[in-house]
Amino acid sequence: MEFRHLRYFLVLAEELHFGRAARRLSMSQPPLSLNIQQLEASIGARLFTRSSKSVALTAAGLAFVPAARALLDQAAEAARHARDVGQGMAGSLSIGFAGTMLYSGLPDILERFQARHPLLRLMLKELSSSEQLIELAHDRLDIGFVHTTRVPPELSQILVSSQAFVGCLPAGHALAQQKSLSLGDLQGEPFAVVSRAVSPDYHERILSICIEAGFYPEIRYELRHWLSVVSLVSQGMGVALVPAALGRSAMAGAAFVPLDMATTPYDTHCLWKTARDNPALAGFVDAVRAANAR
Repeated sequence: MEFRHLRYFLVLAEELHFGRAARRLSMSQPPLSLNIQQLEASIGARLFTRSSKSVALTAAGLAFVPAARALLDQAAEAARHARDVGQGMAGSLSIGFAGTMLYSGLPDILERFQARHPLLRLMLKELSSSEQLIELAHDRLDIGFVHTTRVPPELSQILVSSQAFVGCLPAGHALAQQKSLSLGDLQGEPFAVVSRAVSPDYHERILSICIEAGFYPEIRYELRHWLSVVSLVSQGMGVALVPAALGRSAMAGAAFVPLDMATTPYDTHCLWKTARDNPALAGFVDAVRAANAR
């Protein structure tokens, strides 16, 4: 049984006349008759009764009409879906991100991209930079937003944001209302950081910034997520150095104060496998580039 057999059958079932059906199908009667015979042979039942004056559907033919129509509809839907996936309009994308991206443009990128690709399913996973590199290597992520310069050569990248570190203090801290903060004033304060295991780049950066300011930080709390760091500080349990974008979290009880010293910026890169053949991925990368250009 072939799809053309189903199309020919349905037209003949509507017309109940070989001549009219053949004209609708832009073919002559003998090939149409042959195709109907082939369909009946493959099914093992007669679908039409024929006489010199009329054509009628048999009971088997009447039962086969809705099934044949459903098969053709499913085939058409499968073809539409494959075409949409091939054009990057449907399917799915798995996107990894570190927490600060929620305050550094990711929601806007997602909203704009989803509006143009409503059939495309976006699946987001909050992961550390090191976790994202592993997931990208094993094709369990299509794209990631990371805070690391240790990028394998098989990955392409775009710099999507570059931000300064700021002091994060409890709102009631004596230095919380200052216009700028001298980092040395935090010497001896209990620090909260994202753990070395989760983000070795960030952990080392915090240590180097404090050492440059003349002291080694007293690290009291090591956490997995940036917002956990800010939340702990907001409870008055310590201080932290965090990317400036986290100031947009507007978490009650936390104050964000610029540093009076220049620090190496906290960069975020968008990463994906260069050799990955995925039209939806290519479209998302274009959306990231467009967001950067604005």
